[in-house]
Amino acid sequence: MKQGSSKKSKMETQTLHSDLEVYLNGSFVPKSEAKISVFDHGLLYGDGVFEGIRSYNCLVFKLKEHLTRLKESGHSIMLELPLSTAQLADAIIETLKRNRLRDAYIRVVVTRGEGDLGLDPRLCRKPSLFIITDKIVLYPESYYRNGMEIITVPTVRNLPEAINPALKTLNYLNNIMAKIEATNSKYNEALMLNHQGYVAECTGDNIFILKNGILQTPPTYLGALKGITRQAIMDLALRNDIPCQERVLTRHDLFNADESFLTGTAAEVVPVVKIDSRCIGTGKPGKATRKLMSAFRDLTKREGTRYTL
Repeated sequence: MKQGSSKKSKMETQTLHSDLEVYLNGSFVPKSEAKISVFDHGLLYGDGVFEGIRSYNCLVFKLKEHLTRLKESGHSIMLELPLSTAQLADAIIETLKRNRLRDAYIRVVVTRGEGDLGLDPRLCRKPSLFIITDKIVLYPESYYRNGMEIITVPTVRNLPEAINPALKTLNYLNNIMAKIEATNSKYNEALMLNHQGYVAECTGDNIFILKNGILQTPPTYLGALKGITRQAIMDLALRNDIPCQERVLTRHDLFNADESFLTGTAAEVVPVVKIDSRCIGTGKPGKATRKLMSAFRDLTKREGTRYTL
């Protein structure tokens, strides 16, 4: 009976995935028909911004914060969003409802729009907006139980004076090159340093360490994204009597930490037990890490924008 139920569940999941609807420039279209022009500058040049957001049991986590960051990223690259924050929130909720998703990963993308083969953004008269809602599994469950290992890679984080890492733009080649280097070394995640050799972040996650009871994470001015989950963990640490600070960190600091973990919208909170083959603390997820993982799970159940299916 359980085996049959499992097969049915898998079939339902596959059907749902194939029937997904995507919000595209004001309309809802089947996944197979969600297309943009090959002349769109988001495709040609990575000219656009995006946000990754999560919903948990019909609660969109930190929706306001994500949309604020999307607007700020667009403003910094002089890209005006085609919808207001309230309209974007409504479009996200409607996309979730149409796809009957209680738990989902949400990708909101705004591109410069269709132009010509030149760089001039003035020739892109109208931005493109699409919203995808689907499932995501970034890391296997065993990593959350036992911790994961990461490696430092040669590719350095973008300089703020070049492409500011504070912006979530479609130009993600910096992260992708680092991810390739990690994959080639048989690791699932890579630690990236900035051009001065200080710890910045991982390819898709912020990094934290605990040392002598103090939670520490690199400051954003060194090349770390101002992550929504990062800030949530910093707030939760203070509520749980764990002192927290931004601090300039080196690999030496990481190697000699008592605990370490990564944070991100897709990753949530995942323990790190080895960095560059050095055991972190006991080589197992630490007490503070476990405490914050639990506190974060509780937070996702109560903080966000509620919707009904």
